[in-house]
Amino acid sequence: MLTRLSQLTRLLPSSISQRAFNMSSSAVHNYTKTIHTAACLIIGDEVLGGKTIDTNSAYFAKYCFALGIQLKKVEVIADDEGEIIEAVRRMSHNYDFVVTSGGIGPTHDDITYESIAKAFGLKLKLHQAAFERMKKLTKPHPMQLQFDWNTPSPRLTAKLRMVGLPHDENLPEEHQATFVADDMWVPIAVVNGNVYILPGVPRLFERLLEHLKPALLPRLTNPEGKGIYRYLISTPLPESVVAPYLTDLATRTSSRGIKVGSYPRWGRKRNTVTLVGTDKDFMDSLVPEVEQNVQGRRVSQEDELDPPSDAE
Repeated sequence: MLTRLSQLTRLLPSSISQRAFNMSSSAVHNYTKTIHTAACLIIGDEVLGGKTIDTNSAYFAKYCFALGIQLKKVEVIADDEGEIIEAVRRMSHNYDFVVTSGGIGPTHDDITYESIAKAFGLKLKLHQAAFERMKKLTKPHPMQLQFDWNTPSPRLTAKLRMVGLPHDENLPEEHQATFVADDMWVPIAVVNGNVYILPGVPRLFERLLEHLKPALLPRLTNPEGKGIYRYLISTPLPESVVAPYLTDLATRTSSRGIKVGSYPRWGRKRNTVTLVGTDKDFMDSLVPEVEQNVQGRRVSQEDELDPPSDAE
């Protein structure tokens, strides 16, 4: 791949060819490197305006946790070109796996594809395979029975907005868009090798991510897809009492990748201490010590040991 890129650069002016070569090389590296960290960018005025409740970031958090990927950042931004460009460049640089949600529909304010293309110096190009799948798998709307795929019209232009994807001439098509389900025409566009552009509709967002999982597993720290473990220890003690011990525990275990947490449960008689990490054997060995020092017990859910009056 890098040899092919080198050959292509000889045909371009030096400054432009070097910039294109650097960006494409970065994309190749990002597409294949091990995934340790992730970020989620939620795009949409409707979320910021309170019209739509964002559930995609919560789903993505659980998705990453189950795969052992450290979700480092979630941001919600407006349908604003400048904000999208700045955020997606920063996230692509800082994290291994970036997912965007929203802004890829048929209307004028769906500017995600165009903005992300500009972020990386790319143009939009009709993705012919996605267009053919769209024609095959979508049914005419009851209000659009006279619609013709071969006749130019405002409605056709609107539909084409959803299959005009960012395109890098120096990369193979399979590195830039992927179909993960046979019965879905929506592709997952991939930009700069690590920015995955998904729709904001929760059922589509969730289904596409689930079908993407097999492609991600070989790139995880644990290719078997074993995720992060979270242990809950229920304690009757207030946070102020357990804080000194937990501070010491966090210091002693941080080198093993263990995160120690403490969460008050307002209005309840028991609080929760958490251990989060990937080293299950080490975490198992810590449980008796933690239980003793916080006068608690490991539980499967926070309210497991609540007295009857708390469980109402």
